[in-house]
Amino acid sequence: MKMEQRSAGRVAYDRILRFLLHLCAFLTCALLVVLIGYIFLRGIPNITWELLSSQPSVLKGVIGILPNIINTLALILGTLLIVLPLGVGAAIYLTEYAQNRRVVAVIEFATETLTGIPSILYGLVGMLFFVQLLGWESSIRAGILTLVIMILPTIVRTTQESLKTVPQSYREAALGLGSGKWRMVRTVVLPCSIDGIVTGCILAVGRIVGESAALLYTAGSASVLIKNLFSLQGVHDLLTTSGGSLTVALYTYTMERGKIEVGFAIAAILMALTLLINLSAKWLGGRLKKR
Repeated sequence: MKMEQRSAGRVAYDRILRFLLHLCAFLTCALLVVLIGYIFLRGIPNITWELLSSQPSVLKGVIGILPNIINTLALILGTLLIVLPLGVGAAIYLTEYAQNRRVVAVIEFATETLTGIPSILYGLVGMLFFVQLLGWESSIRAGILTLVIMILPTIVRTTQESLKTVPQSYREAALGLGSGKWRMVRTVVLPCSIDGIVTGCILAVGRIVGESAALLYTAGSASVLIKNLFSLQGVHDLLTTSGGSLTVALYTYTMERGKIEVGFAIAAILMALTLLINLSAKWLGGRLKKR
């Protein structure tokens, strides 16, 4: 009798927990859908071709974000080109090659600590070092290097955790078949951990796209369209001049100019851009895993 009561109590307990879990999942998804839907409903009607294809002009009364879109893409591309090789390479060394486990533990603790530092502190350090000490002034390259320092710990930790999920038997089998250390890492470990690397890349892109505090200190807030962008001189001018990203433009239009509808349009563009980049990263990760 007691066993039946206990089993009935466990069944009721499991049902309650399952219901609470489903409720939490539903509330989370519903909140996300409402938030995204509200931003798109308010933002998409305000997106015009003039907004996307022109630069702002007070004299002409034109509101345009084309320079901000170009600056955002430059920040994303430049940061990823630097931070991905550094972060993935450091994670591979710490996981596969480093022998002193105490040093590895200290580095892991340091990277975990750095991921929790507010971004405005990174912006302050970037301003003091890149802008003032090196004399670069506010520029895209100062913003890129500041973002590299800010995102590097996240890339290292996510890649490390992904590498640790690869079974040790895979490594032993590859080495037993005559593979060298690097060949084993390149052909066995990295393909098995590509999902974690892609996740780290997505987190990095999300933080780059959503960052504003650090970029205000380092990249600036100018909205100037660079001429001859696809030439070496144009790329140089883009990297060495001040440029505001889409998040900086969002802050400027909403908080300083009171143009809320333009802010919603920029927010919708940011969400669409982030979704496109994340899907592209997932697709590229799947292709690399198959190869």
